[in-house]
Amino acid sequence: MLNNLQNKFSKYASSGNLKRYLFVLLLPLIVFNVNGQTKERKWNVGVSGGFNIYAGDLGNSITDFTYDVFRQNPTFGLDFSRYLNKSFDLSLMGSLGSFGYYYPKSNTVFKGTMAHGNLNLRYKFNNGYLLAEDSRLSPYIFAGYGASQFTGSKINNNMDYPVVGGAGLNLRFTEAISFFYQFTYGYMSTAHNNPEVVPYVAPTGNDQFFLNMFGLRFNLGAGKDEDKDGIADKKDLCANTPANTKVDANGCPLDSDKDGVVDSEDHCPDIFGSTLTFGCPDMDKDGIADKDDQCPNEPGVLEFNGCPDTDGDGIIDSKDKCPNVKGILALDGCPDSDGDGIKDEDDMCPNVFGVILFKGCPDTDGDGIEDSKDMCPTLKGPASTNGCPDTDNDGVNDGIDKCPKLAGSPAHSGCPDTDADGIFDDIDRCITIPGTMANDGCPEIKLETKKLFEKALQGIQFETGKDVIKPVSFPILDAIVKVMKDNPSYKLVIDGHTDDVGEDAMNLTLSENRAASVVKYLIGRGVNPMRLTSNGYGESKPVDTNLTDKGRTRNRRVEFKVEFMQ
Repeated sequence: MLNNLQNKFSKYASSGNLKRYLFVLLLPLIVFNVNGQTKERKWNVGVSGGFNIYAGDLGNSITDFTYDVFRQNPTFGLDFSRYLNKSFDLSLMGSLGSFGYYYPKSNTVFKGTMAHGNLNLRYKFNNGYLLAEDSRLSPYIFAGYGASQFTGSKINNNMDYPVVGGAGLNLRFTEAISFFYQFTYGYMSTAHNNPEVVPYVAPTGNDQFFLNMFGLRFNLGAGKDEDKDGIADKKDLCANTPANTKVDANGCPLDSDKDGVVDSEDHCPDIFGSTLTFGCPDMDKDGIADKDDQCPNEPGVLEFNGCPDTDGDGIIDSKDKCPNVKGILALDGCPDSDGDGIKDEDDMCPNVFGVILFKGCPDTDGDGIEDSKDMCPTLKGPASTNGCPDTDNDGVNDGIDKCPKLAGSPAHSGCPDTDADGIFDDIDRCITIPGTMANDGCPEIKLETKKLFEKALQGIQFETGKDVIKPVSFPILDAIVKVMKDNPSYKLVIDGHTDDVGEDAMNLTLSENRAASVVKYLIGRGVNPMRLTSNGYGESKPVDTNLTDKGRTRNRRVEFKVEFMQ
């Protein structure tokens, strides 16, 4: 029976149908051009249709292209591929179709469904080594590994994992669409035909299948366009064009008015202009386009919309009273070198900070007297003293006033005569007590008083080496008490002195104590302590030699000096 079927099928195949079917299947390859993905468009998806041929213990051979093969074993496919480099792609392909063996037109021996997928590595001949990368003809071969599932009556329903290989041919159609033919051979690990077909004969060997697929593939994404100008890099003569730039067919920026500024940056693309003003005209060449220039015929500055500021002081010439000299806004553009708020042309002292009162000349101390006429320009003073201070307002400036805090006479350097004794306070030792010129303004001391004090020099005696006053001295001290009571303005200074016999320190202490003893005596007799002062000088102020008894006697003394209570 098997030989009968094979003979009939071979006869049908030899009838010329094979040539006709091949012509129909290959016609799209002649009409359409296709191409695989490229380095610019790395992803590709394809859809296809065709037929598979089962070749096993029972079945057709690879050359059995008969009508029933096409009619009964249709297969549909879907594939995805990824560009790896100019020689290799990685491809994943799946197919679904009928699977079986049958006698032409009448007797189906067995039939089922085969779902198949495979992952393969594709080698391309248009890699620049064998054929040019942009060749219109793009043949390839591939090999990989797959998985197949067989279902249907009279078929061993299970999974198989065939090794696959094959070849294909691409012809370029467009940059994005390709048309292809691919032949896939699969070698399986077992046989799947029905063992009941040939009684008492089990299936042997390994099944094989052949997929003949035709279809379209689509390159995903646009061609590589680094500058995003819409022109693929391989056609772009001006790479790295800035974003949003209008370009011509070669990818170069448009410059419609030929002024050297491309349209995307040209604010006046239809008028010849300047590169400095983004392609707009600039008649005065000040860098400000005429359309924005309020003074288009005069070079100006952007700050004033193209109008001039000749002196560059930030004040437009039309409002600048001194347009050729830098000035300040407060003075309408005129200069004020010293910053005193008075423009230089009206300032009598243009380089020195001054005041309006003196036409820009200074009054440093603010006393209302111009510095050039002020004898004390840094100190406030009245006009009566030529601008110098006069604290006591006596008409004598403090600089020459010997009594700056007391109003006095200009005739005597500003000092007063407080006690009206005709002797001014600056030379009057007793400014509150009328006195005489001979006694420096103090009252004259009576002659008898002077004699009393002279007598007291040697008349005040002490016990040897002690500060105890001898009674012989009491009459003299009592006389001094009377003088102090009769002259309430007197202030008595009592100084004690010794000779050089003994230690210096002891002599100093002894002189201090003896003077203090005199003060104590006078206080005891009713003299106000506030009118008495004592000092001790020891042997430091001798009035005679200490080499003789007479001299030493004179050096041992108590001196009385009169001062006056002020």
